[in-house]
Amino acid sequence: MASPDPPVTSYAPSDVPSGIALLVTIPFAFFLPELIFGFLVWTLVAATHVVFPLLQGWVMYVSLTSFLISLMFLLSYLFGFYKRFESWRVLDSLYHGTTGILYMSAAVLQVHATIVSEGVDSRNYYINTAASFFAFITTLLYILHAFSIYYH
Repeated sequence: MASPDPPVTSYAPSDVPSGIALLVTIPFAFFLPELIFGFLVWTLVAATHVVFPLLQGWVMYVSLTSFLISLMFLLSYLFGFYKRFESWRVLDSLYHGTTGILYMSAAVLQVHATIVSEGVDSRNYYINTAASFFAFITTLLYILHAFSIYYH
């Protein structure tokens, strides 16, 4: 009778810590700040009056999708699912690099929405300004994560 789970491959990165130690080791320490700042971006955009649905819809799509996929990556590292796949490090680096580029486009569109909303409503302007700031911080975190995974 065959076992229900496939065997663990020998290609898994051996230097990945397990459990909570993962959250304090570079490059994996970027996960929590990415999630926190990404959460701030989509909650702040959702809290405003959306003036341009197409622009801020893209910001919401990128930030919410990135948040959910990054959460799945973090959980897969915490529970050790990465050990079953041979190209996990490449997948992680490509995901974070692509997400960094997409987040840059979303941050630029969010800045445009902020500039346009400047004279309309000061409350929405300040919320959009905060969302723009956090979008650029999140972009930087995703790019740093991609490079640190690639060079690690």
